Amino acid sequence: MPHSIFNAMGDQNNQALLSPNAGYGQNVSGNPAAAAFGRLPTPRLVVRVRHAVLITVVALLAGCQTPQPMPTVPTVDIERFMGDWYVIANIPTFVEKGAHNAVETYSMNTDGTIATRFTFRQDGFDGELKEYNPKGFVRDRTSNAVWGMQFIWPFKAEYRIIYLTEDYSQTVIGRSKRDYVWVMARTPSIPEEDYAMILELLTRVGYDVGQLQMVPQQPEAER
Repeated sequence: MPHSIFNAMGDQNNQALLSPNAGYGQNVSGNPAAAAFGRLPTPRLVVRVRHAVLITVVALLAGCQTPQPMPTVPTVDIERFMGDWYVIANIPTFVEKGAHNAVETYSMNTDGTIATRFTFRQDGFDGELKEYNPKGFVRDRTSNAVWGMQFIWPFKAEYRIIYLTEDYSQTVIGRSKRDYVWVMARTPSIPEEDYAMILELLTRVGYDVGQLQMVPQQPEAER
């Protein structure tokens, strides 16, 4: 019943708007719908509403723009990339906040997917041990630098290898959204000059490096 009432009111209001005697700003007391809602909008109000709608649409379109492509390294030797990687710094996901001694370990499955073991201590070096086991899927077989990382089926998070040293000792994993990033190495620490160079790279590709956080790592002997 309410739906029928609004339809009837809408039809009557449309007739009033189309009538040559129903100008903007006039009191259309002869129209039940207009009487219910008061005076019809003035030209100035219509312009303001249109302006507000235009601003809203532009803002929504800006928010929906496709991020600029993020280049990856030309090629990755998957076999060499396997093994342990210490997380040196990151823009953490909610899971990683407070992580200490974070280590990502990769190994090849027989079907070509990548078994992943991510471990860390929560909120301290003696904190609770956490472990997650997502599965990696190589999406770009030409470069092997673009993966999908699946935590929950069927969703795969983007994983792009955007930096990798020739000796496979340091790497950076990014995302086109520039929301998360991981700086990783084969050792629990890297030289300051290497880290500074990585910060420059991340700035060039569009990251806000002010969000980057160092991940506390103990020396091997203290673990």
